[in-house]
Amino acid sequence: MKRVLFLTTVLLMAISTSMSFAQTDADNFYKSNAVNVEKVSFLNQYKMRVGGNLFLPKDMKAGEKYPAIIVGHPMGAVKEQSANLYATKLAERGFVTLSLDLSFWGESEGEPRNAVLPDVYSEDFSAAVDFLGTRPFINRERIGVIGICGSGSFAISAAKIDPRLKAVATISMYDMGAANRNGLKNALTLEQRKQIIAEAAEQRYVEFLDGEVKYTSGTVHELTENSSPIEREFYEYYRTPRGEVTPEGATPLTTTHPTLTSNVKFMNFYPFNDMETISPRPMLFVAGENAHSREFSEDAYKRAAEPKELYIVPGAGHVDLYDRTSLIPFDKLDSFFKENL
Repeated sequence: MKRVLFLTTVLLMAISTSMSFAQTDADNFYKSNAVNVEKVSFLNQYKMRVGGNLFLPKDMKAGEKYPAIIVGHPMGAVKEQSANLYATKLAERGFVTLSLDLSFWGESEGEPRNAVLPDVYSEDFSAAVDFLGTRPFINRERIGVIGICGSGSFAISAAKIDPRLKAVATISMYDMGAANRNGLKNALTLEQRKQIIAEAAEQRYVEFLDGEVKYTSGTVHELTENSSPIEREFYEYYRTPRGEVTPEGATPLTTTHPTLTSNVKFMNFYPFNDMETISPRPMLFVAGENAHSREFSEDAYKRAAEPKELYIVPGAGHVDLYDRTSLIPFDKLDSFFKENL
């Protein structure tokens, strides 16, 4: 019993220390006096309403046209998690920026909630270009995109067939197709993949008959002594005041969790195939030195054609680049987009 109590105490101290350290420079909900924010919405090609936040530098001059950057949130998140921070910081540097909720998430339409539909996610980025490119204060020849985590793969998917996206940057990117087919470092066996697919297929019967919806993956709701480092990393962001957001009409029990029956659609998602066709538009892949997701940025960099750059942030993990302002390379993003937009 004493050993159990000791281990529990050590675990809680470790969690507390880690969270305290992570939050010293974490600023997910950053606001700026130099930026005006407007709630906006627009229709994608499938007439689904997409919700977003438009960030406008306060020193904008009437009659001028500005470059714009679209910012996509991590998979399972909403625009208030990481995307707003990036959008605010880059608006401070003179860009008009737009953070958006992917369809089925946050303030965007789509039923059932938390559904996975990669092609529609990618379409949302093109719809954001439609919206920005028809604003009188935007130079439609100077629109770029930032995709954070899973949105990195959705932004690439969009850019392959939408040349209006003139420059692409990804942050802590997940290839959501490869991650679901193979797991991290190809740890998922073919038999395990088939088991997941079979379970999802059987669950379709349940939900077709109005049974309870089943969710998958996402962020754990509590930590134990058996929690993995990756589970702890996501928990410290999504399940604490550091980054927790529960959209209106949702419940904390389902935030970050896709539906099981739709999540298998990622198995058919290959965003990196043919990505060399994005050239000569430039691509920037930003990853943390210690990020568990680094393999996806490195894979994308190998597949992309020039001009391209892989930028590794020393000492950073995956979630660090969501909100830790001392680690996020805003200067690098600023120079990348100013040079290429």
